[in-house]
Amino acid sequence: GGGPNRIGQGIEFDYCCCHAAFACEELGIESIMVNCNPETVSTDYDTSDRLYFEPLTAEDVLEIIETEKQSGTLLGVIVQFGGQTPLKLAHPLEQAGVPILGTSVDAIDIAEDRERFKALLNELDMLQPRNAIARTEAEAILGAQAVGYPVVLRPSYVLGGRGMEIVYDQPSLERYVREAVIVSGDNPVLIDQYLRDAIEVDVDALSDGKDVFVAGIMEHIEEAGIHSGDSACALPPYTLSAEIIAKIEAQTIAMAKGLNVVGLINIQYAIKDDTIYVLEANPRASRTAPFVAKAVGIPVARIAAKLQAGESLASFGLKQKKLNHVAVKEAVFPFARFAGVDPILGPEMRSTGECMGIDADFGHAFLKSQLGAGMRLPSGGTAFLSVKDSHKSALPELGRNFVRLGFKLVATEGCAKVLRDAGVPVERVNKVMEGRPHIVDAMINGDIQLVVNTTEGAQSLADSYSIRRTALVSNISYYTTIAGARAAATAIEAAEGETLQVKPLQAYA
Repeated sequence: GGGPNRIGQGIEFDYCCCHAAFACEELGIESIMVNCNPETVSTDYDTSDRLYFEPLTAEDVLEIIETEKQSGTLLGVIVQFGGQTPLKLAHPLEQAGVPILGTSVDAIDIAEDRERFKALLNELDMLQPRNAIARTEAEAILGAQAVGYPVVLRPSYVLGGRGMEIVYDQPSLERYVREAVIVSGDNPVLIDQYLRDAIEVDVDALSDGKDVFVAGIMEHIEEAGIHSGDSACALPPYTLSAEIIAKIEAQTIAMAKGLNVVGLINIQYAIKDDTIYVLEANPRASRTAPFVAKAVGIPVARIAAKLQAGESLASFGLKQKKLNHVAVKEAVFPFARFAGVDPILGPEMRSTGECMGIDADFGHAFLKSQLGAGMRLPSGGTAFLSVKDSHKSALPELGRNFVRLGFKLVATEGCAKVLRDAGVPVERVNKVMEGRPHIVDAMINGDIQLVVNTTEGAQSLADSYSIRRTALVSNISYYTTIAGARAAATAIEAAEGETLQVKPLQAYA
C-alpha cells in the first residue's frame, strides 16, 4: 500500500493496490495487504485475504513476510503500485532475498538515477531537456549556468514534485539549494532546462517484458512546468498531430522494452516546436491509471497485476480503438480552505483530488470537468486579461474569442495596448500599485466575472498575488495559464444554448 496520505501521495495509488488484490483473487492467489492508512479502500477488511495494519518500513515488512512464510509459499511482493513509499522498500527487500514481482528493482533504479537514465535515452536515440546534477551549491551554480536559466530544480527520489521549483536567477538558485538539501537528504539535486510554453504529455502503457500496449496518451492543458498531478489533461490529445502521437507511441514502446517493464509504465514527455523530449519515466503505477482505465474502458491496473503474476499481454487481446468521446481530468485544489495561500500552479503538486468530465467533444468534456471541480464558468460579463510578456502574442486571439462570446474586456496598461493595437475593444484598469480604483476593487465589487492571469518571476508573482487570491475568495472563475484560458473559452462556447447530457460511464465504452 501507499502508507499515510499527504499531498503528492495520491489516493490513485490506493486504487491500483486494490485492483492488484482483486486480480490476485481472480487468479486464485492469496493476497496480503500491508498498509497503515485507515482512510483507504485497500485497508477495508474484504479487499484482500489478509491485512497487516503496520508501518511501511523494511523492518516491519520483513517481519510480516517471515510470519507469512510459515503458512505458505511466498510468490512475491508488489511494490510498484503504492507510489514512492513502498518503492523505497524495493532495495532492502531484494537484499533480504524477497522476490519482487514485475519490473526489476534495477530497472526502477535506472529510471530514478539521472546518469543511468541519460545513458538509456542515448542508447534509444531519444532527447531530453538539457540537464545537470548537483551535490553541492558550487556544482548547482555551474550546472545551472551550463543548462541556462530558467531551470527546473528538484530533489531526486521524491514523489509529488515535493521541493520542486522553477528558478530564474542565481540568488534564487542559492536559496533553493540550501533548502532542498533538507528535502533530498543524501540524494543529488536535479537541474533541468525549463521548456517554456511546451505541451506536456502523459502516457500509460502495459508490458509483459515482450509486448507493449499503449493504454492512453493524455495531453496536458496547462503547459510543461506545472506538476502533472495539478494539470488538467485530455484523452485523446486535443491539439497534437497524428504524426506526433505516432512518434510518442513508438518512443513509449521502445522505452518499455528498454527498461524490460513487466506491469505498468508511465512516461512524461514535453513537445516543443514539434520536437519530443522525455521528461521522466516511471516503471510503476501512476496517478493517471484510474483516469485512463475509466476513459478507455480497460482495467489497466488489474491487467498490470496479472502481468506481474506471470500472465502474457497477448492473452488479454487488447487492441487500439478510436474513441468516440473525449475525457478531461481536472485537479481539485484546497486553496479556499487556507488563508493566504497563493493559488498559482507550479512544479510542486498541490491538488488534493481530481474529477473527470466525459462527452462527445473537448468543449463539453472540459465544461463538465470544471463543474466537477467546483468552478462555474460565466456565460458573459467582463473578463480581466493580464499576461506575462512572453504570452502577449497570444493575447489578441484570446481577447477576440472572449469578445465573440459576448464578454467585455478590461486589462492593465501593457495588455490593453496590445489588444487595442490588434483592434480588440478593451478598457484600461489600474494595477493595484497604481492606486484606486484598481482591478481588485473591481473584482470585490462584482464587476469581473472571469480572470486570466499568467505571470513568472518572484516580483511579478508577488505583485499579482492579490488578484488570484481575490478571484479565489470571491468565487470568480480564474485561469493562470493561456492554455487553460483557451480551454475555458471553448467550454463557454460549448455551453451556449445547450443542456449538458448525462450518461452512465459505460455508455462511452
